[in-house]
Amino acid sequence: MVRIPGHLFWTVAFAAFVPLAAGTVSLVAAPAVSVGLEPGEEMPGGAATSRESVSDRDAFSHFSHGIGFEGEARFKVGNAIFRKLWVAAPSSTKASDGLGPLYNARGCQNCHLKDGRGRPPLANWPDETAVSMFLRLSIPPETDEQKQLLAARRVNVIPDPVYGDQLQNIAIQGLDGEGQMHIVYADEPVTLAGGTVVTLRKPTYSITNLNYGPLHPHVMLSPRIAPPMIGLGLVEAIPEASIRAKADPDDADGDGISGRVNEVWSLSQDNVMLGRFGWKAGQPTIIDQSASAAAGDVGLSNPLVAKPAGDCTAAQTACLAAPNGNSERAGGFELPGELLDLVTFYSQNLAVPARRGAGDANVLKGKALFHKAGCAACHTPSFTTGEAPGQPHLSHQLIWPYGDFLLHDMGEGLADGRPEGDADGREWRTAPLWGVGLTQTVSDHTFLLHDGRARNVEEAILWHGGEAQAARDAYAALRADEREALVAFVNSL
Repeated sequence: MVRIPGHLFWTVAFAAFVPLAAGTVSLVAAPAVSVGLEPGEEMPGGAATSRESVSDRDAFSHFSHGIGFEGEARFKVGNAIFRKLWVAAPSSTKASDGLGPLYNARGCQNCHLKDGRGRPPLANWPDETAVSMFLRLSIPPETDEQKQLLAARRVNVIPDPVYGDQLQNIAIQGLDGEGQMHIVYADEPVTLAGGTVVTLRKPTYSITNLNYGPLHPHVMLSPRIAPPMIGLGLVEAIPEASIRAKADPDDADGDGISGRVNEVWSLSQDNVMLGRFGWKAGQPTIIDQSASAAAGDVGLSNPLVAKPAGDCTAAQTACLAAPNGNSERAGGFELPGELLDLVTFYSQNLAVPARRGAGDANVLKGKALFHKAGCAACHTPSFTTGEAPGQPHLSHQLIWPYGDFLLHDMGEGLADGRPEGDADGREWRTAPLWGVGLTQTVSDHTFLLHDGRARNVEEAILWHGGEAQAARDAYAALRADEREALVAFVNSL
């Protein structure tokens, strides 16, 4: 038995779940294993973990520990660009024009609320315009050329011929936004062990007020909220081989978990790479993600996505004809390469906060239950990063993201029916759990999952299906105090 100080462990038997008279289940007592704090677990970002306070909305906005004086300066300049509000061209503020013409937000920070998680419109919909959540659009391939582009992984999707691959609901003066995302929720009650009833909300999505004609008859919609920004550079530094080693596409070990990789095109490397960012692992690197978001969300041309009209299509002639902010001083772009590099550096170095209450008895009880239920089969607790070029503080760190960054079938309940690269319509990347318990503090809400349908950790667990069905059912079968402990553990990450 591993011996850990008494206040740092909770002892639990790793054995079969056994029904009790009241219809609940518990863990039988034999033979016991101590589950305590593992070395380094309190510092999930390794040596780069933030030492700053987590008591206010800046908990996700601190730079990586060990970044150095020069790194801190670069981080702060990148932060200013990340927070910048862009304006339409032409403008007297030449360094800030180029917005749109169609867009979802005027700046990166508008989507990533305080560098944290976006959210769906609140209960007063439709009075609130969605900003940190939007709809992805695509259609099935219709031509041989489109099929060849997908097969070669030069693109992940085929965009709607009129509205592109993202619904932009806002436009510069003189143009109309493309339309408005509309959400209708239906209640779905779920009964847990002991008779507790949890009401899930099942969303249905549509688009209203279309301003550029009808959508393609076979258009596929996928809602997305902006994910939190912490720890991205550490995830990027995980050796590709370490992520690939977790994949088991044919479930060769028979455990019911068959994670797959998404192979996607890298604009920065001009090659196919392992996808590790985005809700379906559709982006391979942080600079690829940053460039694509700048173009799609804000409408900014840059060296990797040289489209001054952003996501405007050939069918949107007024949008294409609108003035743009491309300038010689910016290398012929709206977001020049040096600013894209600074935003990328900033995104790489938003630090993971330290754990809160990691050694509490109830949290350690929840950790044991998390593992026993099978959650760790996809939410891999730890990795060791490789070499992060020029960033020794991110290199060779033992990190605890609680995610494997692979694609998993999450069942029909969470399916969007929209393929993206190698990901099918039921698959999602396992998102890291670090920082999830600070969502309320940072972003002033607790909405989770890709579309924010879950209003808390428990609802997020209960939406799991497919490969995660057994883990979800194990959670639902726990006693109320055990469920509370498991949620407490997740919220401590």
